[in-house]
Amino acid sequence: METTWNLDYLYKSFEDPLYAKEMSELPQVIRQCADAIARKENTTAWLEEVMDSMSEAMLLQSRLGGYASLRLAADASCTEALSAFSQLEPIGNDFALTLSALVRALGDISNLDQLIGASEKLKAQDFAIHRLARHAAHLIPESIESWILKMRISGGNAFSQLRDLLDAGHTVSYRGEEIPLSAVRGKAHDPDPRVRKDAYEAEIAGYDKISLPMSYCLNSIKMEARTLSEAQKYPSVLDMTLDQSNMDQETLDAMLSAIQAYLPDFRRYLRAKAKLLGHENGLPFYDLFAPVGECVQTYTLEESKALLMKELGKFSPEMAEFIGIAFDNQWMDLLPREGKSGGAFCAGTYPNARSSILSNFQGSLSDVSTLAHELGHAWHNHCMQGLPISMTDAPMPLAETASIFNETMLKHQLMATASPEERLALLEGDLMEATQVVVDIYSRFLFEKEVIDTRPHHAMTVEELKDAMLRAQNASYGDGLDPEVRHPFMWACKSHYYSADLNFYNFPYAFGFLFGLGVFAKYLKEGADFVPQYNAMLRRCGSDTVYQVAKSVGIDVRDEAFWRSSLDTIQKSIDTFEFLVNEKLAQ
Repeated sequence: METTWNLDYLYKSFEDPLYAKEMSELPQVIRQCADAIARKENTTAWLEEVMDSMSEAMLLQSRLGGYASLRLAADASCTEALSAFSQLEPIGNDFALTLSALVRALGDISNLDQLIGASEKLKAQDFAIHRLARHAAHLIPESIESWILKMRISGGNAFSQLRDLLDAGHTVSYRGEEIPLSAVRGKAHDPDPRVRKDAYEAEIAGYDKISLPMSYCLNSIKMEARTLSEAQKYPSVLDMTLDQSNMDQETLDAMLSAIQAYLPDFRRYLRAKAKLLGHENGLPFYDLFAPVGECVQTYTLEESKALLMKELGKFSPEMAEFIGIAFDNQWMDLLPREGKSGGAFCAGTYPNARSSILSNFQGSLSDVSTLAHELGHAWHNHCMQGLPISMTDAPMPLAETASIFNETMLKHQLMATASPEERLALLEGDLMEATQVVVDIYSRFLFEKEVIDTRPHHAMTVEELKDAMLRAQNASYGDGLDPEVRHPFMWACKSHYYSADLNFYNFPYAFGFLFGLGVFAKYLKEGADFVPQYNAMLRRCGSDTVYQVAKSVGIDVRDEAFWRSSLDTIQKSIDTFEFLVNEKLAQ
């Protein structure tokens, strides 16, 4: 099996004539769009022309920027990709100014509904057009917008790129050998407790080499976020993020309130796992991902493919076929190596009928679950095929729905046929993942909020950032974690904090996880009849608000009771796990 992705579906290389052609076309298309907007004819024909030009510019920018991002993710030292970004950034600024001009124009149209109603093409983009018009209230003043965008090239965007270079090129001294950071972090899942502890200690020690520049990156990006939110007349960075996410504060408050109420249950799970592993003062951080039970199975890539096709294929035959195509046609860059980004992601590029998936697979069940997660994103992209590009941008909370659904489906199927020992291991693995996307995500939310709130007063030092992270972990994990063995550098190893365009990229994971559990519960209740509804919901994610998309499958995300119902299922699993642990220890 090939373990690196093939990006020829975009371009064969940066020397590909198609790449050069489209790179030269992009500025022209943006200028044509700007010229059309400037005419302000306020007719249906004019609006069709403008939206067609805007869609073409979005398509080209998606392909060119997507290709450069993928090349850089696979090899942080790729000078051609870095050069491509330097070319694309000023063009991206021109596109942003053109988009702002369109927003201003749409905001001035009093008969927008009439113009849209006279065109089937525009009606297919109704939500996106109205959303742009509403954003007229949040535009940066036109007189300074171009200067702010230019300054972002050497500001937040530059610091974001620097962070990625630091992360991808960082090696850690582990047992006398220099290995990539992603590889040493992967050892947290190793069945040998000495390996896990040594890897954790090597990782923590290794951050001394990059923590100072990382702190500068984080401080600079979050100060820029505050400046932009103020310039766009948002009360806060969080308000700006919620607006970008098509989500309201009422929904976020309902979810966070439910999470806070169930934190003591997650701590019960952590203490039970600590007892099982022989710890008396809570779980040390290096054992958060420790496998338990006698199902400490590892998987080859071929075995992973077969398992995913079999278990996720029970959802629908089309899903099994889709997974097989992804493995067989080099959609994925699978194995860790020096210079490659850590973690995992899935990138879809409009209008291609395929996605590109990056992972750092080392054979654990967690790694297989990660592949299921990323293939869920790819399935989501698949469900949006054929929509106008303006209607394919699923907001962050909903973007995690299909990935969480896939993970939940895989674990549910494996649990159904497990032996008692395997059941303990699978149950613990499930709770381990749940703890990450609820408890750890909550700690990340608290941490990022403190950094953003503190930043106007001063840049936080490395020691202050470490202290803030430990306090956030204490507020979320509580006595479930050993207070002497936590992770003060979680802010340095999580790329989500360092996006120049996304802030609070943490609560969407908790939303996606708990919402995905609720959607999966509906699937269990309704069976195959729910499959078309599920796919239709995924297709709608870029075409409506979070509230309305959830409502389309009968879920009220503003009601805390919904979030509690999802957390109830986790609580029951914790009860079972605690019982099994006590039974095992008694034996």
